[in-house]
Amino acid sequence: MGTVVVQPVASKQDIKAFIKFPWRIYANNSPWVPPLLVDRKKLIDKKRNPFYNHAEAEFFLARNDGELVGRIGAIVNHHHNKEHNENIGFFGFFESVNDQTVASTLVETAAQWLKTQGVTAMRGPANPSVNDEWGLLIDAFDKPPYVLMPYNPSYYPELLETAGLRKIKDLYAYHLRKETVFSERLTRVAEMIRQREGLSFRTLDMRNFKSEVKLIKDLYNRAWQYNWGAVPMTDEEFDALAKDLKPVVDPNLVIIAEYKGKPIGFALSLPNFNLVLKHNKSGHFLSGLFWLLWKKKSINQIRIIVLGVVRERQKTGAASVLFYETARRGIECGYTEGEAGWVLEDNVMMNRAAELLNAERYKTYRIYEMPI
Repeated sequence: MGTVVVQPVASKQDIKAFIKFPWRIYANNSPWVPPLLVDRKKLIDKKRNPFYNHAEAEFFLARNDGELVGRIGAIVNHHHNKEHNENIGFFGFFESVNDQTVASTLVETAAQWLKTQGVTAMRGPANPSVNDEWGLLIDAFDKPPYVLMPYNPSYYPELLETAGLRKIKDLYAYHLRKETVFSERLTRVAEMIRQREGLSFRTLDMRNFKSEVKLIKDLYNRAWQYNWGAVPMTDEEFDALAKDLKPVVDPNLVIIAEYKGKPIGFALSLPNFNLVLKHNKSGHFLSGLFWLLWKKKSINQIRIIVLGVVRERQKTGAASVLFYETARRGIECGYTEGEAGWVLEDNVMMNRAAELLNAERYKTYRIYEMPI
């Protein structure tokens, strides 16, 4: 290989190349699901994505003799550093051919840019934040990703570790099956906690979508406030997310938990649209829409994206019952499989709740860090 040259994304052609590069990496990788190009463009758009109202970012492309061989992003999330009293930056959107020189040059370029921003460590991958795609897959490379979960080749962990990054935290994903998720004992315990704690559950009211979004935003920021790495979403970020999800959300899969009539938590699940989008090889929006409309009824999987209760109710068992209720309603809606994730490796209560539902821990995602 010749000299690897890494340069910032500087033109519309560079943006297009940055977005389309994964198609080269995953051309012969059957588990990969092509993303929608319009979504990928929005994710890195500093004018349209409200995340960049409180973050700085630079995106880079690596070339070898004019041939595109890799990409990476470097991000400073000011809200993260304020929330956690840290002085770190992030890397994300990492893709590379299987060449250590390319990967190490990309990592070093991101680290050096972050150093000019005054931070002292680099963490990731974050695409671009904890509220988006988070973590690097380190096992189960033969299993396709569920909706809004990252996927990468099996050689990426070695490339990043050889480049100097080290594990700081693992995230787990759990697989649930209709046939094994319930037991007589689990049902009895869930009902006992429900009665003891005065819990009730309701689904999303689409007629009052705006007020429901406001309620869920408050619950989300309160319930995840003290989680490792969690950063509250701004009103603009949450509203943009709600706008994107509104056309595809199944209100029966958005469950609000109430304690004596007062909202204390929620669970958001989505049908696993990746089962359909895997056929949309081009990533174009209109063809993706065609596949969704044609094959939507064949989707038999859901992903439990977020599930939690406010801090003062976290030791009552309410989260476990919410988990149980999510599985029960998912089955009632005709879904036979699901993924719950991701869950922090040291989140004892949520890992225990997954195990109570006979969920199989089947994927691990890793967050890396290095001093700079």
